[in-house]
Amino acid sequence: MTESPTPATGPGVPGLPMVVRADGLPSRVRIHEVGPRDGLQNEKTVVPTEVKAEFVRRLAAAGLTTVEATSFVRPEWVPQLADAEQLFPMLDEVREAGTDLPVLVPNARGLDRALALGARHVTVFASATETFARRNLNRTVAESLAMFEPVVTRAKAEGLRVRGYLSMCFGDPWEGPVPEAQVVQVATALHAMGCDELSLGDTIGVATPGQVGSLLRALHAAGVEPGALAVHFHDTYGQALSNTLAALQHGVTVVDASAGGLGGCPYAQSATGNLATEDLVWMLHGLGIDTGTDLGALVATSDWLAARLGRPSPSRTVRALSHQE
Repeated sequence: MTESPTPATGPGVPGLPMVVRADGLPSRVRIHEVGPRDGLQNEKTVVPTEVKAEFVRRLAAAGLTTVEATSFVRPEWVPQLADAEQLFPMLDEVREAGTDLPVLVPNARGLDRALALGARHVTVFASATETFARRNLNRTVAESLAMFEPVVTRAKAEGLRVRGYLSMCFGDPWEGPVPEAQVVQVATALHAMGCDELSLGDTIGVATPGQVGSLLRALHAAGVEPGALAVHFHDTYGQALSNTLAALQHGVTVVDASAGGLGGCPYAQSATGNLATEDLVWMLHGLGIDTGTDLGALVATSDWLAARLGRPSPSRTVRALSHQE
């Protein structure tokens, strides 16, 4: 490891980490911000649409170039996101300024709704395990892939970018440890049907760095290159950052995170919060990895949202930097 020759950060510079570069890591990481969708979907009290819109605007202003805005699911499935048709048009200025605003589409009807509002980037959500596929999608893994295929095909024909989420890649609360070959099988199916990017989800936060490296090597051997992958870690056992570092060491350059550490999963009660965007940025900036983001603006945004949710942010970085003000 070599220290940055001209560190602009470090002890005595409030709110900034010491920059010490490490070999074998990318020079830049793109953060796929999931706070407005995955972060808020588990909130029991409905957040006003204008607050959601302002949340997205602030995240974009902080330098995040990819902000997952909402989900076109049936309102009874995820009541928090029932305002997708109202919210998305409120973000036109953000999109026109160049921020990518992906939206989740669970099926063909969801894609119709997204297309009607001019969405240019959609995501589908698959499971590596049968039990979670049943609970989340009311289908088997094979049936869910069959449902997604025409959605992905049509989205690609319309010129949209498509991301595939793959949940339960490391452990399942009902089935236990998930066989690596099982994850590879579903991931390669999503890749083959045309997903531009696959996000590997540790939905209940049980992964360890060794597991992460092993799965990435297996996917590479199966023809899925690191450039087609993202990682999505939950911090149940405090492993999200170490797992992220392992993924970076294996060539991954896209990391999912949620501002303030918001999130969980309404269909897996053991899923705790997502990796906090601020915690991720602190680590990446300390490694000299460019993210294009303003950490102070991210902290201020999470503080702003926490005040509206009526509780402090679970992000350690948000808490530490807020206490310095």
